[in-house]
Amino acid sequence: MMSPSIRRRLSLTVLSCVSIVWIVAVFSGFRNASREVQEWEDARLVEYASLIARLDANDLNRFVRFPIDVRFELAPPAPASSDDPDGDVLPRHILFEALDASGHVLASSLPRDATTAAAWSGVHAQPGTADIGGTKWRLYAMHDGDTGRTVRVMVASNTGSDLASGTAWQIVWPLLAALPVLAVLLWYAIGRCLTPLKTLSATIRVRAPDSLEPIGITAVPAEVLTLVDAINRLLSQLRHSIVRERAFTSDAAHELKTPLAAIKIQAQVALAADDPSLQRLAMQRVVQGVDRSARLAEQLLLLARLDEHERIPASGVTMGDLVEEAVGRHAANAREKAIAIAVKCDGAHTIHADPVLIAILLDNLLDNAIKYGTREGHVQVSLFRRGTMQCLAVRDDGPGVADAERARLTDRFYRGSDVQSPGSGLGLSIVERIVRYFNGTVHFEPGLSGRGLGVIVEFPAADSASSDPRRTTLRDDEYARGEQSPP
Repeated sequence: MMSPSIRRRLSLTVLSCVSIVWIVAVFSGFRNASREVQEWEDARLVEYASLIARLDANDLNRFVRFPIDVRFELAPPAPASSDDPDGDVLPRHILFEALDASGHVLASSLPRDATTAAAWSGVHAQPGTADIGGTKWRLYAMHDGDTGRTVRVMVASNTGSDLASGTAWQIVWPLLAALPVLAVLLWYAIGRCLTPLKTLSATIRVRAPDSLEPIGITAVPAEVLTLVDAINRLLSQLRHSIVRERAFTSDAAHELKTPLAAIKIQAQVALAADDPSLQRLAMQRVVQGVDRSARLAEQLLLLARLDEHERIPASGVTMGDLVEEAVGRHAANAREKAIAIAVKCDGAHTIHADPVLIAILLDNLLDNAIKYGTREGHVQVSLFRRGTMQCLAVRDDGPGVADAERARLTDRFYRGSDVQSPGSGLGLSIVERIVRYFNGTVHFEPGLSGRGLGVIVEFPAADSASSDPRRTTLRDDEYARGEQSPP
């Protein structure tokens, strides 16, 4: 199937519009010309009636013998046959009847069946048309007050006159002759106007497959400029996406390389060692390495899921219940470091989100707070409302993070310079991605008593219009490496 051509469609559309306007103009011009011709003929009929009313008996008799020819046009040079339908070529005589004040006929050239026609009764105000003897006639009757005469005049209706049609034809034929010329000019002009599209197509066609730089075309029409801008935005998003994926793949490979190398070393130690206790210790470390790799793989898969454009279903989520469950899951880890976890909740807190993702968010926040907190320290989880936002705060009293490093806490695989605890550097990146997925914000501040780290997460409340999941937008271009920044 051949693709539709903008040039062809536009040319046909313009020509169709011109043709419609042309037909309407011709039809209107012909009607107006016919009306003007009829008015002119009626005016002449009235003038002839006025003239006849003032003639004496001799002149009246002379006009009876030699009728007045009222043709609009002259006959062509070649003699016309009697079958010629053009009424202006054949003689068109004024026929009349003049009556004196007492009603006696002074002179008459009217046909016998026209003298008593009932049509005369309605033509005193203005000329009218009547069918007499199978022929259409234009009639007019008048009464002259000065002479007391009544004059009736009639002339064959000018149905065959080519004055109106000739006038209309003189208007039509230049338009008919100009239509092909107009079509050619339109085809050429539209083709010239579409040149920027051809230039754009040629520019895109010769670009290298790996070139994602903006299309550099200047001096283009506004309509084409819109298309160029849209393509450039698409290229920019694609470039950011590729940069992000490359960085993600590189960092993921680097992070997986370390635990896999450790697993290999511990496996080699277990194979080479003769001491059963040494073998057991090596195998325990192998299991720990596998657990770490599995945890890292789970986090990578979660980030990949969050980066997909397909929406994750959301519903009303009660934060208090999820917080209690998350604290219970991490109670054992907290007891190992003698860390006390306190929960502060001042009422029901409901947001519009996915409960599984919110549980993952809480797990990451609590895991970080316990992992990087000090032994016998404290972790506080708070739920509170701020305007239309539901807020979650997780604070600890550990060593904290330097102010200069807080801006990079949500970077993927980023870990602080003084961090000793093992980890992948994906926890806060996952938290930030989940928060943004549900139209929330995340920021950092000092923790308990000015020590440690506090992570503050804000979600639109479930009763707020901004919490509608349909309003969520994915900002993929913000997640290229090095481009994220907390609010």
